[in-house]
Amino acid sequence: MNNNVFEDFLQNLAIPPSCALNKPVYKKLFLDASDGKKSLLDATDKACLKDDINKIRWLYTLKPATINIAPYSDNERDYPEVAVLHFELSNSSRVKRIAHFVNRAIPYPLILLFTCDMDSQPHLALSVADKRINQADQEKWVIEGSLITHWIKLNTPSDTDHAFLQSLTINNLSFKNFFDFYKSVTERVIAMNCASHSGAFSLEEIPAHGGGKSRLEKLRALEKLELKKSELSNKLKKEKQMGKQVELNTQVKKINDEIGQIKAGL
Repeated sequence: MNNNVFEDFLQNLAIPPSCALNKPVYKKLFLDASDGKKSLLDATDKACLKDDINKIRWLYTLKPATINIAPYSDNERDYPEVAVLHFELSNSSRVKRIAHFVNRAIPYPLILLFTCDMDSQPHLALSVADKRINQADQEKWVIEGSLITHWIKLNTPSDTDHAFLQSLTINNLSFKNFFDFYKSVTERVIAMNCASHSGAFSLEEIPAHGGGKSRLEKLRALEKLELKKSELSNKLKKEKQMGKQVELNTQVKKINDEIGQIKAGL
């Protein structure tokens, strides 16, 4: 991993030095994590931890003592601070799984930065996850939904990638409280994922026509439709009967039309 280009990215974030921690995080933290009865990591998680992660560093802790942002708490959410962690990966294929078990193991709102060398080029992905208090057990968190960007080439970012990276400069984010601060980062990740479909990075939502769905709801709907389309395409490859092939093709076309409509509204 070319540390210089990643350091340039961190410099662009412009997080105050008062927030810097820059300490190693040992894998034992995750191996020891449990729900009180059993490990939070299953066998595949532990394999990811062992084989896919080279280094982990706790880069920043943003809290009222280190930055002028107020804590936030209500019946559903507790955002006293936000932590920024960096994971240097040797294998990028299971990054979503890694993000999931990290969020389960650390009871704070987290901004996760993943870097990995691919084709001799340094790449970056950023992940966030909205967490709320488990009403059945106030000591536990429920992860509402984890979001992650695609892999960005740090040396040669596309125009949309560059716009996303520039938007992350801390003064562009909300300082109202830590929940709003985190939400403003999440909005940028959502905008980035929308840009993967629309080709343009924009924080402005296009007015919904009829359904009134949020961008995130549209992205979730796209994921489901793409999965359904893939399943139908696999069935189509195996189908021998002409009548059934026509039926499956019609279903695929209908899904393609739905996908096109959603993408037009991103």
